[in-house]
Amino acid sequence: MSYEFFIALRYLRAKRKQAFVSLITFISIAGIFLGVSALIIVLAVMNGFETDLRNKILGVSSHIVLMKYHGKMNDYGHVKEKIDRVEGVVASTPFVYGQAMLKKEDRVTGVVLRGIDAKSALNVLSLGKMMDGDIGSLSRDTAENQELPGIVIGKELSKNLGLLVSDTVDVLSPMGIATPMGMVPRIKKFEVVGIFDSGFYEYDSGLAFLSLPECQHFLNMGDDITGIEIRVQDIYKAREIAEEIEKELGYPYWARNWMQMNKNLFAALRLEKRVMFIILSLIVVVAAFNIITALIMVVMEKTRDIAILKSMGATSKSIMKIFMLQGLIIGAIGTVLGCIGGLLVAFHIEPITSFVENLFGFKILPGDVYYLSELPSKVNFVDVFVVMIIAMIICFLATIYPSWNASKLDPAEALRYE
Repeated sequence: MSYEFFIALRYLRAKRKQAFVSLITFISIAGIFLGVSALIIVLAVMNGFETDLRNKILGVSSHIVLMKYHGKMNDYGHVKEKIDRVEGVVASTPFVYGQAMLKKEDRVTGVVLRGIDAKSALNVLSLGKMMDGDIGSLSRDTAENQELPGIVIGKELSKNLGLLVSDTVDVLSPMGIATPMGMVPRIKKFEVVGIFDSGFYEYDSGLAFLSLPECQHFLNMGDDITGIEIRVQDIYKAREIAEEIEKELGYPYWARNWMQMNKNLFAALRLEKRVMFIILSLIVVVAAFNIITALIMVVMEKTRDIAILKSMGATSKSIMKIFMLQGLIIGAIGTVLGCIGGLLVAFHIEPITSFVENLFGFKILPGDVYYLSELPSKVNFVDVFVVMIIAMIICFLATIYPSWNASKLDPAEALRYE
């Protein structure tokens, strides 16, 4: 151990005459602890929010959507075979998209209708968890059994309309039927065969699934479909695979990947993460100013010690090193404690939020306001490492001025009145 490091440790452990200096040292450590902890927790929540949001979006939506410039697609069997041969494609399924209204007694709400092939769609989509019923019931043969066609709705939609499995609901299409009396809405009864919970309020409150043939018939599309949804092996190669599919099929087909369809949302999340990082870094900067104050006061207190050390042969560089090490030790203690505290909270964010919600009786993330109903957390150790490095750099910069000021002290001037 170098004598500079030994003296720096002694100065930290020694009982000072001025208790105020010790208090500022403690405040400096506490400030760095809070700043580092807050940065790690917020970055973990932002990472978790982005990951959870992406998983929920890519559960109900596919990685790539293939459509035609002219609208409907009628030769989808041949197209689907070509898509499945493209490298990186895991599965594909046809879909029909339309808008309608659901009516139960005096309750009416608008929904997006999605016609899916119940067998192949499960290889591409994931609706989260089924609260009741089974999505496979959409493919039942209603003609032979004289049953109503099935419909699968979201949890929030079932609450809004007061629907349970086996209840019937009227579906109204805005594309009316021409009659001698004019255009009248197309109305058909469906039976609720499943209720899903995607964890995404927008989907749970405004999305309804029908079987592909029933949706085609209800929307008067014949054998046409809206497009083909595609699942790929690596979601981050979706853009390259989409371009390969377009190249394989040529005009008039076009493909959009999940990043293009949700570009604004994820760009906003990344911007918010950067802004939060900058804002919370100011806590560490404030704590660094406390380190400057503490070191300046220590230098004033240890003027005689510095003069004696210089008289014994210590160089200005060694004196500067002593106080820089003292500041870095303060910064290291705060950073390590902040890292431990931040990781503990980040790894146990769910029970902590549940405790706070039960204690104060409010919901931190109301599902009807935010995209997610629970506070997610995902620790990225690269972010943790970056936070620790930045905190130590700020602490190092804070030690330069008071340490340089101590190294310039004249021994004769300091000992004149001793």
